[in-house]
Amino acid sequence: MNREQQIVARIHEFLPCSTPAQWLEQACLPEHRAILLIDHANCEKKAAATAMSLIWRHTDQVDLLQKMSQLAREELLHFEQVCGFMRARGIAYTELTASRYAAGLRAECRAQEPDRLVDTLLVGAIVEARSCERFHALAPYIEPQDPELAKYYRSLLRAEGRHFEDYLSLAVERSSPEIVDQRLKDLFAVEASLISESDSAFRFHSGPLTEAVPA
Repeated sequence: MNREQQIVARIHEFLPCSTPAQWLEQACLPEHRAILLIDHANCEKKAAATAMSLIWRHTDQVDLLQKMSQLAREELLHFEQVCGFMRARGIAYTELTASRYAAGLRAECRAQEPDRLVDTLLVGAIVEARSCERFHALAPYIEPQDPELAKYYRSLLRAEGRHFEDYLSLAVERSSPEIVDQRLKDLFAVEASLISESDSAFRFHSGPLTEAVPA
């Protein structure tokens, strides 16, 4: 088993469900091609902002500072790279409304520290794992249309897989295994509905559309 296969196996072991095939099929539609890249860029930008927010709020936690600093740099590099793909394909960086995915998960986070930090880290692990799962699942779907983009999505597996592990290890170190397991069960239940139930707009982390129409 090579490194990519190991990462994918670990992600599938962690996540309780896979991306619906209907969403993958809709991601390949011509009317969603630009949205996919624009929202991917937005996700990278927001991931960097989340890491920076944790750095500002928890300056006394050296291990967190180190991992979040590296993560923020890598997410911003990915943001630059996705913007490059957009320019090469003549896609303007237009404004998109946010999907309900991240906000739906954050709404489940407990309000008081240190519980808030633990939940924020677990949400980060889930988001990174889902992104990794979608990149891997998307690659063969879009390869016939855009082999360069498919290759890029596969190249993201190592970084996204590491980000998922970093978030998860930071959460485990700040709580008990029992609490982490219970919180993951609670968050996974919400996450499963967010990616499987019908959405009104196509986004990188959305559920499938009831009808394949432009957002």
